[in-house]
Amino acid sequence: MGARRAAYVATSHPSCPFALSADDMGRLRPLVFGQKVERRIWLRASIIWHLGQGLHPQEVAEVLGVHLRTVHKWEGRFAERGVPGLHDLPRSGAPSTYTVAQRCEVLAIACDDPRHYDLEENDWTVRALTQVVQAVVPMSRSSVWRTLQHNALHPHRVQMWLHSPDPAFQEKVNAIMSVYEDPPEDTVVVCVDEKTGIQATERKSPMQRPVPGRPGRFEFEYIRHGTQSLLAAFNIRDGEVLASCGKTRSADDLMAFMEEVADHHRDANKIVVIWDNLNIHHDGAQGRWTAFNERYGGKFQFLYTPLHASWVNQVEIFFSIVNRRCLRHGDFRSEEELRDRLLAFIDRWNQTDGHPFHWTFRGYPMQEVAA
Repeated sequence: MGARRAAYVATSHPSCPFALSADDMGRLRPLVFGQKVERRIWLRASIIWHLGQGLHPQEVAEVLGVHLRTVHKWEGRFAERGVPGLHDLPRSGAPSTYTVAQRCEVLAIACDDPRHYDLEENDWTVRALTQVVQAVVPMSRSSVWRTLQHNALHPHRVQMWLHSPDPAFQEKVNAIMSVYEDPPEDTVVVCVDEKTGIQATERKSPMQRPVPGRPGRFEFEYIRHGTQSLLAAFNIRDGEVLASCGKTRSADDLMAFMEEVADHHRDANKIVVIWDNLNIHHDGAQGRWTAFNERYGGKFQFLYTPLHASWVNQVEIFFSIVNRRCLRHGDFRSEEELRDRLLAFIDRWNQTDGHPFHWTFRGYPMQEVAA
């Protein structure tokens, strides 16, 4: 008799209540009170839980509506193997039709490019994959599908991914994260970017508002009335947004906007600007930002996000809010109406809704390179 079963027999004597350790209680609790637990597992865990509360096996059988033999069965399984004993043991079943090597061959083909097998396709289908597999392994389409499902492989699913080729990626990200996490007391930190090509689209039919039991609907046909470009500077401390909206987004437009930012924060000792690598964000042949900074006594510091890493800039979060709450499903009859409603939304944001974002990403740990 094992040590666990011996301890169980000792504690399950009628004179001693059935005792559960703190570890067992912690592992049983989600099985008994969880909302997504299979009924058979819940029932087995509930038997042990009630026994641990001091109920007699006959009482547990009556409470749960099961036979006394069922209570004794899982009582013994728990005594033998603990909480893992409440789960079903692996069943032997019929012998496998295909070897592990054959199934690995299916996975290897599914992870390869279809064009390597003389297929003019970019993505696999089960039919195409089966045709290629059957040249190597005599496997049916359903067996190919089950092999993919068992290994959680979905070769037809592709997600967009953009790699940053910036060699100083971690260093740049960490520099920005340090400003986000602990900005100096006398420093204003603003995230600046442009949202271009915002279309003033007028719906041919008005949007139907939602009613109980039916979602709202909007007409897919629309009329274009031109575009606007939004320039915005998001203050990470209080969520205040300075914005300018116009027809173009040129270096002159950006320079005029940054003059407004400088004037708005004229009392700040230092202003840190975080933006991406757009060409007008750099000095250019004219040295525009060096001259701009000199005019303001060197109070500006420009931090650039890594290439293809706009997610580091917090103003992108604000742009997503603008898109969801102001632009999506919008109905604008002119560029002027689009501009007025955009600026009105931002004004209301500053007065009532504005808030700093809870930025949880803290950067990358820097690896020390041995000399």
